[in-house]
Amino acid sequence: MKELVCTTPGVFEYQETEKPILTQGHSILEIKKVGVCGTDLHAFSGNQPFFTYPRRLGHEIAAKITSTNNPEFKEGEAVTILPYFYCGKCIACRNGKENCCTSINVCGVHIDGAMAEYITVPDYSLVHGEGLSYEELALVEPLAIGAHGVRRADVRTGEFVLVLGAGPIGLGIMELARIAGAKVIALDINEKRLQFCQEKLGVEYVINSLQENVIERLQKITQSDMPTVIIDATGNQKAINGAFQYLAHGGRYVLVGLQKGEISFIHPEFHKRESTLMSSRNANRIDFEHVIDCMKKGLIKPTTYITHTATFEEVKANFENWLNPENGVIKAMISF
Repeated sequence: MKELVCTTPGVFEYQETEKPILTQGHSILEIKKVGVCGTDLHAFSGNQPFFTYPRRLGHEIAAKITSTNNPEFKEGEAVTILPYFYCGKCIACRNGKENCCTSINVCGVHIDGAMAEYITVPDYSLVHGEGLSYEELALVEPLAIGAHGVRRADVRTGEFVLVLGAGPIGLGIMELARIAGAKVIALDINEKRLQFCQEKLGVEYVINSLQENVIERLQKITQSDMPTVIIDATGNQKAINGAFQYLAHGGRYVLVGLQKGEISFIHPEFHKRESTLMSSRNANRIDFEHVIDCMKKGLIKPTTYITHTATFEEVKANFENWLNPENGVIKAMISF
């Protein structure tokens, strides 16, 4: 079978490899769609933490089961997967937090991913397709990342939630925060993405931090209260550190984005607010199920995010173009 491997930063190679063989506790999937995530783009660029090369990318998966040992699933069924493979024994797993297992292997990050015609995955990772299309199923995982961040923040009805970054993950956070009843504020430096937030997602408040005084806008929007929840989806050190000043007293700050540097803030300012700072890593099955339920109810229209498409054979030629902000990429989708 054919696979696409990122051999070193900036270099893809199509290779031939053996089709996987069914083993106990695993299923074999025929890949139908793969979404391109910021993690994939960062890995290609050489900026992704916890990453080694060569690596086959791809963890936003829609597939058809060809063989399985899971009695709850059947051959030919459309599925997505939880691409966070865990040990089931560590302190995190024992406490229901498999998403941050001490020995986690994220498909397409720590181990080879879905940019191949067939892959093998643990039986426990399968998620029923529930009648969704393959395009919709490939978008469940990135939206589940947003759902997990919103759940970590314990977003409540009527709260102002400031989302830093209007990329695919940030857009998902906005959607799930809206569904939770929040008043969403989008902050970015890309005017096209902010327009997308307004026109496609109906986000009422948008702020371009290059063109506006962010604190003054937030004070006006929130009637001087400031946002009680901030969720970062930039993975940008300057943006993350700078946003502490936007947080309301008693507020919660959740880091979904990931960067390689240090977090810094003025302790007295953080302390006087009795602020809560937390990270949000990956997602749990409950988040996947919530996203699928929202899709089925029409609360989320996932195909809105797909702005660029390519066949598997076209990925090598197109991938670098998806890195350029001028090309307006929100979500690129690969078809097999």
